[in-house]
Amino acid sequence: MNPSVYLVKGREKSLRRRHPWVFSRGIQRVEGKPSLGQTVDVYDHQGQWLARGAFSPNSQIRVRVWSFEQEDINVEFFKKRLQQAQGLRETLAARDGLTGYRLIAAESDGLPGITIDRYENFLVCQLLSAGAEAQKDNLVAAMVELYPECSIYERSDVSVRKKEGLKERTGVLHGEMPPASVVIEENGVKISVDITGGHKTGFYLDQRDSREASVKYVNGKRVLNCFCYTGGFGLYALKGNAAEVINVDVSQPALDIAKANAEMNSFDVSKAQFVNADVFKLLREFRDAGEKFDVVIMDPPKFAESKAQLTGACRGYKDINMLAMQILKPGGTLLTYSCSGLMDNALFQKIIADAALDAHRDVQFIERFEQAADHPIDSAYPEGFYLKGFACYVK
Repeated sequence: MNPSVYLVKGREKSLRRRHPWVFSRGIQRVEGKPSLGQTVDVYDHQGQWLARGAFSPNSQIRVRVWSFEQEDINVEFFKKRLQQAQGLRETLAARDGLTGYRLIAAESDGLPGITIDRYENFLVCQLLSAGAEAQKDNLVAAMVELYPECSIYERSDVSVRKKEGLKERTGVLHGEMPPASVVIEENGVKISVDITGGHKTGFYLDQRDSREASVKYVNGKRVLNCFCYTGGFGLYALKGNAAEVINVDVSQPALDIAKANAEMNSFDVSKAQFVNADVFKLLREFRDAGEKFDVVIMDPPKFAESKAQLTGACRGYKDINMLAMQILKPGGTLLTYSCSGLMDNALFQKIIADAALDAHRDVQFIERFEQAADHPIDSAYPEGFYLKGFACYVK
């Protein structure tokens, strides 16, 4: 029998709407002594059963719900969740020619704290919650059974695990060690992924749709691709017949992969530059030197990890977008994005509007972007929406 968690009166409303989190302040009492990540049953204040989840004594999110059904959390449970998720991804993979995609998007796929990305025949896991860590053996067993052709590698090397009372981990969970480079394909573009040392699980799969959409803005244009990482948007700019593409990142190893990616796709590398620089400083240098571009792509890393950092993040987004507008030719296009989940769409749009005022430019929003479809948003979990972007016509 599982330990029991009883909620304060009124705190059951979100669970009845199938939101998968129980916060510490909503708990009246705990019966039994659940260990880190142990499965518990959640009841309302009158003792009516609500959900089954994983207990995390060190986190403000005290319980993350596995299921709203009274089912065992075992290998069969994880097989069922994986199979449900695979149905969506098979359709996308066939449609967009994908050999790399997100298989499990945590709460949005009914597996809180678990991210799984597939790169060819490697499944790369991030386990971010106490429950995910406690159920690792069951999860891996389910993956091995459903994906016998795949090796499984863990990239749980993220600081958020500390909030759950967990240490950072990486390593092989099944099969072979990933090679230095695994080549995936999306929309006809080949991309080299560093599974063991790259950002996140190796690549930003969530921007796939935005990369493809960017192609229609670049034909014959001079393009500045900021925070380029391994060149994703830059590759699509070359695919779209841009006249010149300047890729900028602070990481030389990422730039080296970006150049290799362009060569691997047989794009005209003579049209591309790969600049190792701080984007904030370089934008100011370009502005002061009178450099002008037809298209600026602004895809920075997450600026806000917590609510306390949101004000500073807003300043950062405003600054880089103002500078981008100042170096755009009249009639140029700004493609700008935010992956900070704490920043909603309306706030990001307001920041762009404020940046336009400071840049003394008139700006029109002409297209909106969101995370790719293999990063779905469950109807009961709006927090699953985090990536937003705009195409802006800058007069």
